[in-house]
Amino acid sequence: MNALNTLRTAFLISLLACSSLLQANDDPANGLDLEALQPTREQMVASLNIVELLRRHHYNRIQLNDALSSDIFDIYMKQLDPQRSLFTQQNVSEFEHYRYRMDDLLLEGNLEIGFAMHAQQLQRADQRIGFALDLIESGIDQLDLNSDQQILVDRETAEWPADEDALRTLWRQQLKDEVLRMTLAGRELDAISEQLETRYNSQRTRLYQTRGEDIFQNYINALAQAYDPHTQYMSPENAENFDINMSLSLEGIGAVLQSDNEYTRIVRLVPAGPAQKSQQLEPADRIIGVAQGEEEMVDIVGWRLDEVVKMIRGPKGSEVRLEVIPAANAPDDMSSREISLTREAVKLEDQAARSSILDWQDGDQEYRVGVIQVPGFYIDFKAYRRGDDDYRSTTRDVRRLLSELQKEGVDGVVLDLRNNGGGSLQEATELTGLFIDQGPTVLVRNSQGKVQVLDDDNPGISYKGPLAVMVNRLSASASEIFAGAMQDYGRALIIGEPTFGKGTVQSIQPLNHGELKLTLAKFYRISGQSTQHRGVVPDILYPSLLDSREIGESSLPRALPWDTIAPAEYSADLQLAPFIRQLADRHEARVATDAEFNYTLARVELNKRMQEREYLPLNKALRQEQQKGFEAEMLALENQRRKARGEEPLTELEERDPLRESIHALNQEDEDEDDAFLSETGRILIDLLELRERLAQAG
Repeated sequence: MNALNTLRTAFLISLLACSSLLQANDDPANGLDLEALQPTREQMVASLNIVELLRRHHYNRIQLNDALSSDIFDIYMKQLDPQRSLFTQQNVSEFEHYRYRMDDLLLEGNLEIGFAMHAQQLQRADQRIGFALDLIESGIDQLDLNSDQQILVDRETAEWPADEDALRTLWRQQLKDEVLRMTLAGRELDAISEQLETRYNSQRTRLYQTRGEDIFQNYINALAQAYDPHTQYMSPENAENFDINMSLSLEGIGAVLQSDNEYTRIVRLVPAGPAQKSQQLEPADRIIGVAQGEEEMVDIVGWRLDEVVKMIRGPKGSEVRLEVIPAANAPDDMSSREISLTREAVKLEDQAARSSILDWQDGDQEYRVGVIQVPGFYIDFKAYRRGDDDYRSTTRDVRRLLSELQKEGVDGVVLDLRNNGGGSLQEATELTGLFIDQGPTVLVRNSQGKVQVLDDDNPGISYKGPLAVMVNRLSASASEIFAGAMQDYGRALIIGEPTFGKGTVQSIQPLNHGELKLTLAKFYRISGQSTQHRGVVPDILYPSLLDSREIGESSLPRALPWDTIAPAEYSADLQLAPFIRQLADRHEARVATDAEFNYTLARVELNKRMQEREYLPLNKALRQEQQKGFEAEMLALENQRRKARGEEPLTELEERDPLRESIHALNQEDEDEDDAFLSETGRILIDLLELRERLAQAG
């Protein structure tokens, strides 16, 4: 280990030498006290425990060796400098000495290098903030916004700046980009200058509040995330105050949040929560400001996720205001809007399954299609454990609704699982049992390779008629288990978008210091296919309203792969299979002239094209030209849609966004007739009835 100790000493000396560039900001009197940021004995012991838990019990059974050390290094570097805009190539070259040494150090419980690398990142971040504040103080009107320069949009895989001069050039360009984006959003230079000064000072304040616990959590999570994205270390504070997924408390706004570089992005909305009910927020929206009641809006760009969550959470009945950049904006459009939400507790009955009926007249034939929306797989565990006869659960509610719909004489049923993020595995199994007689529902394989088969062992079927299950990108976990079982049994048509793809099982392991969320098992469909990574692919596909490159298991780095195991023994109904191609053909012919579908497809494609731009000009006129071009294309698409609907064309874009409205319609119980996707699913079920009737007549 002498060579390793020599390298460690050399690195620490080089770190001290580098800090001479930042002597003013390294003074504890200025707030950045690096001497206080050292690993504790508790943290070292916890790191050793985590190493052993991962080596012995993680589903992957990966060895902590040089190959994994290299992965840990890359993950940690991405955490420290995600856009490669803080370190120079020289800094990175110094770090590279430890690419294949982190495994040895972690096995010893030695955290020094992780702390030292993070300390240098703090210095660089402080230097960048100081540089930006100096430029703002000099006057942002002095920035040349008419140059022929351009900036790389995504620097995740870019080269690190070669030296200090290149680093400062990049920082200047990034500030120009911020000013341009805010200028195009209609803000005056004085207001921009004031907001940016406030933003950077706030970031510096929070930077100076960095604790050793923050560094430990980040470094150990680089180790944890090298195994898979759902394995995560939680510090004692996070383990106590926040749930596993960083979703907000039930007494909050009801949204799951995620860090997206310097922004806080909405991943999904909790069914029946304040955010979903408000129809003002959607997945992929970015929150840039938070205010309590009538207080002043606080700019949160650059804040840590846990700090943002603390601000948004609050007591039931209190008001929180958010400044939000809508996901539907062009990528460089920073125009935002302010919304107000009242925090409240999400009640079980608000999330309960509900039903409605869609009626059609096709010539002389009348059709009725029942719709059951299932926001989540829930069960009142307290009442269930007490032995209450009337406890609430997804399966019990759906069974009752099916009975009511059959009394209403429906010809078919649509089970709507869009935006259903999952829940109780027990309920996914029992809900499957409403539509099959008996049989397996899901397979669970642990890290030792042992497979457990979960069964529906209750004989009888609650509903035998035509069934469609609607899914989208936010249908996850238990939703995927149910949809996969319905598809494998041939019991229902699966219609919509490929699902999220989360097919892994986690468990919380307490530590001497914090907790470890550990991936221990994997779900498989009864056909032997994993739901992991690919999700459930529908029989009939709808256009996606969300960017699957940003949302879903496949978008997460080092997600466990899709694979197969031996199938369970089950009997599939093959009656649907012969009709799927004909149903798809009818669907495609129908939507080819459907204004809503065509509009959605075109808008999704336009947004995708704008997001795929690699470079943006640092020239105000060129940037304005690009934005006007985007708005002109949006206006043309909207007018095509209006023409098909028999409405008057617009001369300029309205504030309302039809694409956003179509997303809102997915969850509104009183707007089934306005939901083009739900309506089309009902028509596909009617097609199935007609094809079956025609086949019966021919036979």
